[in-house]
Amino acid sequence: MSKRDPWWERIFKNFKNRFLDTSEPIGVHAQKQKHPKQNHFIDNKQPQPQKYAVVNKEDLPTTLAGKINLTIGVIRKLILSAIVGFILLMGLGLGLATGYFCAIIKQEPIQSNTSLRNQIEKVDQSTTLYFAHNVKMERVPSDIRRQKVAFNQISPNLKKAVVATEDENFYRHHGVVPKSIFRAIISEITGFGTQTGGSTLTQQLVKMQLLSSETTWKRKATEILLATRLEKHFTKDQILESYLNVAPMGRNNRGQNIAGVQTAAQGIFNTNANNLTLAQAAFIAGLPQSPSVYTPYDDEGRVSPNIALGLRRKNVVLFRMYRNNDITKSQYQAAKKVDLRSQFAAHQPAPKTKIKYGYLYNLLTEQLQTHLIKQLAKEDNVKYADVIKDKDVYQAYSQRANRLMREHDYQVHSTIDKNIYDNMQSAFQQNANLLGTVHQSTATDPNTGKIVQVKEPVQNGSVLIDNHTGAVLGFVGGQDFQENQLNHAFDTQRSPGSSIKPMLVYAPAVEQGLIGSKTMLADFKAKFKKYAPTDFDNTIANKFVPADKALEQSLNIPAVNLYRQLQKSTNPKPYMDKMGLKLSNQEYQELGIALGGTRNGFTVAQAASAFSTFANQGVHVTPYYIDKITDVNHHVIYKHPTKKQRVFQPGTSYIMQKMMHSVITEGTASSLTYQLNFNYKNTFGKTGTSNDFRDNWFIGSTPGVTLASWIGYDNLYGHNYNLADDSTETNQSLWANLINSVYQVNPQILQADQKMAQPTTVNEQKVLTETGTLPGSTVYEGYKTYLSSPTSTSLFYKTHAKPLSKHFGIGGKDSNYKLFWDHYFGKINGYGVTNYLSDKTNKSSHRNGIGYGQSFTSNSIFGNYSGTVWDNNSQSSTNSESNNSYTNSTTSGFGGNNGNGYNNYPSTTTPNTPAVTTPSGGITSENTTATANESTTTATATGGSTAP
Repeated sequence: MSKRDPWWERIFKNFKNRFLDTSEPIGVHAQKQKHPKQNHFIDNKQPQPQKYAVVNKEDLPTTLAGKINLTIGVIRKLILSAIVGFILLMGLGLGLATGYFCAIIKQEPIQSNTSLRNQIEKVDQSTTLYFAHNVKMERVPSDIRRQKVAFNQISPNLKKAVVATEDENFYRHHGVVPKSIFRAIISEITGFGTQTGGSTLTQQLVKMQLLSSETTWKRKATEILLATRLEKHFTKDQILESYLNVAPMGRNNRGQNIAGVQTAAQGIFNTNANNLTLAQAAFIAGLPQSPSVYTPYDDEGRVSPNIALGLRRKNVVLFRMYRNNDITKSQYQAAKKVDLRSQFAAHQPAPKTKIKYGYLYNLLTEQLQTHLIKQLAKEDNVKYADVIKDKDVYQAYSQRANRLMREHDYQVHSTIDKNIYDNMQSAFQQNANLLGTVHQSTATDPNTGKIVQVKEPVQNGSVLIDNHTGAVLGFVGGQDFQENQLNHAFDTQRSPGSSIKPMLVYAPAVEQGLIGSKTMLADFKAKFKKYAPTDFDNTIANKFVPADKALEQSLNIPAVNLYRQLQKSTNPKPYMDKMGLKLSNQEYQELGIALGGTRNGFTVAQAASAFSTFANQGVHVTPYYIDKITDVNHHVIYKHPTKKQRVFQPGTSYIMQKMMHSVITEGTASSLTYQLNFNYKNTFGKTGTSNDFRDNWFIGSTPGVTLASWIGYDNLYGHNYNLADDSTETNQSLWANLINSVYQVNPQILQADQKMAQPTTVNEQKVLTETGTLPGSTVYEGYKTYLSSPTSTSLFYKTHAKPLSKHFGIGGKDSNYKLFWDHYFGKINGYGVTNYLSDKTNKSSHRNGIGYGQSFTSNSIFGNYSGTVWDNNSQSSTNSESNNSYTNSTTSGFGGNNGNGYNNYPSTTTPNTPAVTTPSGGITSENTTATANESTTTATATGGSTAP
């Protein structure tokens, strides 16, 4: 007996016999005639050709029937080829799918029974927020209300209704139905048919409880894998119980989204799940397919005017129960007639949710929402940049992201230290009432149009950053979250005032070798086209000031002169960009930018981060407050990428630290010396005040952390409130209390005793105190003079001090240098006498080094100096010396104050001369923002507070 042909050959032969084989020769059909007595064809002209004979082109049929026959033959061959090709493609696709599925199985970690049980039975499905070190903060209020109920406390009719409606083969399959999956795949690939997803109840449970929201083939494969695992480790009743506790059910009578049969029974029919009638059970069982369509309530908890769809869906469920033999025909007909309208629960108001950590809660959830929007856009093959350009598109994605955040168990791990954060809030509240006047006024409510009473207190934004990692450890967002949800630490941009000077002006100048710490800067009346800056209170010092003292006392004119010179040698933009401080090219062209005259300003977080660069030896670390985000399976879906970038060399940072340390010990922040609870010998900082005391800043760093504090009014209702004149002292007291609160929690985090070692690139040189240059000779009125003392130590990055010359400083005119040299050699000419460019002749409110608002006259202290004068025609010399003599002249120095009313810097007042009465100088001031444009504005840039 011959061996039987393989099955595929039998199929092919059968197909060929039925559709392709004929007893007719191709191309000669038109020449045949039927014999009248025989049931076959004969050829009158030639012998019958062999079957499938090759025919010449000229022998092709010319009749219509022949053409049709030829076309059908070609079509049959194409169909056969298509079928064979489809079978091959399906085989290839099946192989690839099998391999892909096996790869997923290999990658998916095997979870324990306990882990799976905890996940499928979990009813609290919303994002959880964490402090640093995995300390739980609070859960995002879920949009879905759930209440767990035991399996035996659920109506049998409800169980049967859900199974008959959602998965009638539930008790017969093993988690998946292959034909349903195959149908879903074909539908997905071709786009034809109903895209049901082929999901069983088990798969739906996996989708809701174990997986994220991404709609990918990988997620679908993982879903199938986990569904089979659930079926292996849990009974059908356990799986059904979990499903009934988490299935979406629309809205309740409070307008809340609900899930689970117990929540639905209470929120829709005001009863429990075990007391539901057949009609009620059928109504609830019909909700999961499309909760938003079939729910009887609107978003306010009132019965919708059109609930016909939900009632019809109830009847469909009843029919399926009847078809499945779960109820009798009489039960089916009786339940169909029940009108549930009167049984719906009455409307009730929704309870209000209270958020404890309001500012932090909003900060973290907004960041999570942004990440989810990016993820959703990526899944949709849409660029995030395009999403944020279109308001409607962005709103749609925001709603989707918000829903994911409230319906899925994400975990957001922040960098905020709970103890530090709590202590900072307490410290702020102790100072909140001392920040300034709370203004009461009336305004129009934009939502209602009604006139309402409003109050505007002085707001604060403070940010504490780890210098080495960029992690935000704590912050203060504002006065009262319940009154004002605006986060003043991260979301408001304010003018930086003088706090911009170290980053924009002095550090780049040191880095470029333009200045050393004792390089002289001109502080004389100057006008650059239409821009005429002044120091605080419209004053001009009329002298040359060392760079470190100019920064210490936050003088404006020296900063503008230095920035103007800096522009000639370098572009400060790259430095600012690397620190995260973005300014326009136009802003860089305006000299007022040297005093903080920005268009938009910076956030407190940006300022703190930029300033921390100096404490981190010139390396800027990108700030962040979210360490990682994980999904429901604890897979990391976001991890902060640490980004470090060198801005300044260590030598520059060392010099800047030294220069700004004196801001605390002798300068505009000297009041901190008696308020700090820790050793501040390695602490440095910078003050900042904008025009008319609109904004006040203090940014300070220890070796470990940087804390920035800003105070000011929001002026949300069109008012023009400014801070009080003593706002500098007020803000510094607040800063001191905040940093002390951090020290109380964790003293080590400040690293207060860690001193930065002096880099080898820093050169120390003795320079003339009066000129900032090397000792040397000069010619005055025909006499050659050698200057050798007094001297001071100047710090340079790589470069060295310049030789003595007539024009030894930066800025100033020839007349200013002549004024200096005349004064140096004994003439009384007004050098160093402060000028006031205002109508007031008597200043009565200048701050001394202790912070009191009083005018005072200090005794000038003269340092030792000696000079040798040579006559060009003689070798003889005369020496003159002054030994710390005290005079009763008013101070004409630039105001370095030691806190007791004495000027630490050698005065330029000539000894043994009559005292020159001048307006009391005290401490010179810190500047405010110069919003003026150099070429278009005539207003001068005023200075900020000199108060410590």
